[in-house]
Amino acid sequence: MHTLLLALLAGCPAPDVPPEPSGADDAEAARLDAVRRELAQGRATAIVTDASDLPEAEREMLRHLLDAAETIEQLYELQRGADRWRGALVDDESRALFDRNAGPWCEQPGTRDEPACSAVPGGAPRVSGIYPDDLQEDGFCERLAAEHPEVMDPFHAAVMQDGALVAVPFSQRWPEPMQAVAASLTRAADALGPDTEVALATYLRAAAKAFGDDTWFEADAAWAAMDQHNARWYLRVGPDETYFDPCDRHAGFALTLALVDPGGQAWQRRLEPVKQDMEERFAELAGPLYTAREVHFDLPEFIRIVRNAGDARNPTGATVGQSLPNWGPVAEAGGRTVAMSNMTTDPATLEVRARVLSSVFCADTMDTWTPDPGPFLGTTVLHEAAHNLGPSSGHRVEGQSDEERFGGPLSSLMEELKAQTASLYYTGWLGERGLLDPPTVAAMRAADIGWALGKLAEGVGGADGGGDPYAQLAAIQVGWLLDHSGATWRDELAANGQDQGCLALEPGAGEAINALMAEVLAAKGAMDVAAATALRDAYVGSGAHAKVHEAVTERFAREARPSYHYVVEGL
Repeated sequence: MHTLLLALLAGCPAPDVPPEPSGADDAEAARLDAVRRELAQGRATAIVTDASDLPEAEREMLRHLLDAAETIEQLYELQRGADRWRGALVDDESRALFDRNAGPWCEQPGTRDEPACSAVPGGAPRVSGIYPDDLQEDGFCERLAAEHPEVMDPFHAAVMQDGALVAVPFSQRWPEPMQAVAASLTRAADALGPDTEVALATYLRAAAKAFGDDTWFEADAAWAAMDQHNARWYLRVGPDETYFDPCDRHAGFALTLALVDPGGQAWQRRLEPVKQDMEERFAELAGPLYTAREVHFDLPEFIRIVRNAGDARNPTGATVGQSLPNWGPVAEAGGRTVAMSNMTTDPATLEVRARVLSSVFCADTMDTWTPDPGPFLGTTVLHEAAHNLGPSSGHRVEGQSDEERFGGPLSSLMEELKAQTASLYYTGWLGERGLLDPPTVAAMRAADIGWALGKLAEGVGGADGGGDPYAQLAAIQVGWLLDHSGATWRDELAANGQDQGCLALEPGAGEAINALMAEVLAAKGAMDVAAATALRDAYVGSGAHAKVHEAVTERFAREARPSYHYVVEGL
């Protein structure tokens, strides 16, 4: 106003005065602020692979596999229903969010529940690409499972054709990108020639075929025949995990490319002689409806990630262990398990982890934790091995699988709770048998509980109301330990000497872990829906230990999580 008045008095033309912000301008400013805060919760971290010393055939293979990875990203966006929003992006920060999150939706704990947080002006409803848009209402998963079970097959999409809901194989639902991946995989196999990485080339051709005709179980057989003894490369490409699906039933497209790391062989030597004993112990805890099997699964291989794509690439953090496949003959035979030895173990991430854990652990518990990645990798090995033990995908009660009995989300939660609690349980079990020394047992327990606190800090509920099974199992584990004398929240300074209030693992931790393991296996063995639901509801969304949740969330939020991007040099 003062500038305008002076200009008029001087007889000069008035300068342009910006209009008062409109409601739309305010909304866009709020959106951009939320986008920036979403991005700030991730810390760019590079995974660099130097390919310059590789034979030319393998460098050529890599070039084609990196092409396949880019197309896998497109397929995953199609499955998530994200592709429809890419054309609505209007600024670079929103494009960065979309690329990192494989969609316009905010995923970080500090912003994902904010209505304003979206890469798209005006917001973008979460509508899956697996199902027709107009069917996605409350309760639609249960309704489809009951009325159209064929569309819930993991390798089919639900499509409305001529007024009828039909199950369409992925190769027919998205033919162009599926054919593009198949072509890249075939070129990668051709690049290797007849005598180089024969097992890998065989898998590449089987996977290429599956992208054309959906013969995923045939590709699994070729994949399982490739291992650390006959290939120096690890590759998994195809539809696998279901967590992206609101119904938790359909397999998301992913690519994981890695080099085999021989460092896992020490754990294999330790566990191979006792894995049948591990199965029999689980059978005792699971009750009379589960009978111990003769187990033949291979123990986890260590791999060093070169590239993750699609569902394998997280916005922040990373998958550090995986057992696949989830269905079919290879799964029933034990599948194949890997631990990713170079994810979350880079020096910067370890430094941040130490800083965060010292703000939540009491000094005596922090003293048992170590920045050495060995104990954490050991817990990952036990978690992944446990997926092949006890009641799992092949177990039936009254003719039903646990997915049919529990429903997708509860089934996923109970299986992951089984595996992660088994990591804690078998750590003590191996210690009792002299296969781990006491400092290693303590360090592995601290690593496991530190992981659980990190998942707890991400939030038990998801933006779509479904919830992350890992965060939910973390809430169950931490709450159970607090309720059963395995841990306490002490009113004293944390190990960093600054934060008031901290978590301590107590001498009763082993007994509390054993009791939780028995509870989980009994529910899994009997497929007791009431028991599983009661265990979940006691700690998930119940407000139990809210003070601990709030403190942990606030302290973890001080540090950005690693957001991995992948660089291959020397191609």
